[in-house]
Amino acid sequence: MLDGEFAMPITTIIIIVLVLVLIGAVPAWPHSRSWGYGPSGIVGVVLVVLLVLVLMGRV
Repeated sequence: MLDGEFAMPITTIIIIVLVLVLIGAVPAWPHSRSWGYGPSGIVGVVLVVLLVLVLMGRV
């Protein structure tokens, strides 16, 4: 790694991506209104599992 290069941990990148996907899957948006709560619920469960893994020190 070069000096001055910003290295973001993979966990932070995964959390940011999952939060953006969760916001995009909220059924209030016109493109996802017909999907119901399934996609946002699945992403929410993935976020909770990731949070538990981070707190346990596995990730």
